[in-house]
Amino acid sequence: MARIVALFMVAIPLSNFLGSPVSALLLQLDGVAGFKGWQWLLMLEAIPAVTLGLLALKVLPNRPSEAKWLTRQEQDWLSEQLTNDKAARESAIPQHAHSVSGTLKAVFTNKYVWVLSFIYMGSSATSNTLSLWMPQILKSFHLTNMQTGLLNMIPFGMAAAFMIFWGLRADKSGERIKSTAIPLAITAVSFAATLFTDSLTITLILLTLVLMGNYAIKGPFWALCSESLPPATLATAIAAINTFAHLGTGAMSSVIGVLRDQTGSFPIALMPLCALTAIGSLLVFLIGKQNRRAKQIAAVM
Repeated sequence: MARIVALFMVAIPLSNFLGSPVSALLLQLDGVAGFKGWQWLLMLEAIPAVTLGLLALKVLPNRPSEAKWLTRQEQDWLSEQLTNDKAARESAIPQHAHSVSGTLKAVFTNKYVWVLSFIYMGSSATSNTLSLWMPQILKSFHLTNMQTGLLNMIPFGMAAAFMIFWGLRADKSGERIKSTAIPLAITAVSFAATLFTDSLTITLILLTLVLMGNYAIKGPFWALCSESLPPATLATAIAAINTFAHLGTGAMSSVIGVLRDQTGSFPIALMPLCALTAIGSLLVFLIGKQNRRAKQIAAVM
């Protein structure tokens, strides 16, 4: 699962890797047809998203029987597996939890959902905040738009490659706790280290380590969720974790903007992310301890 999630979510750093120089070029359209450069950027970069969204309605199948790249035998086999999985999940759900309210109650009262939401908040806030602010951080070293765009490619390109490697490693080892906690710790330490340098080169190296650690956790983290949460409510719990984490991400982006305005320092403004990812790393080890204890109790019983 870690490998597949990493392959899917690598689109996030890759979009920044490819988008950085494109964005720099679009900003040079400033004044064309009376629009500012940032307006051209938003309008033109929206076209692929809108187009692909419409294509998804037609191209993506709803069920295995509609997947044209599968043989009839493969379609039947996959349909049967999905039916069996659904039946197994439903049989594991207590009768009172079959309703929407019952499922939501089971999710909201599960302590793991809240802890995992906090952990993912640090990762989500880091990726979203640096997607927004890193060009400004680099530009503060008196770079041109094109220089900023080209340098901005480096951390995201390295993060994309390492994300795939780490997902493969996590699946091969089968180890979820350290595979999630260690990258979070690297992210936190690298954030903290930005306080002690005013060098563009060192700052770029540290931000590269931040993003490598941050994106590396995506695969093993969601695999950890699937192993720590009840299968009966897993889909709803995953949606809840993602939602709660992104609510915190929105707030964190605003906090960082305020801190940057108040202090005039990007490293100081990034310290809330340092704290979030550091605490998240510790919480992952706590989940690991709880999971081991639960397995020991289950073995005794």
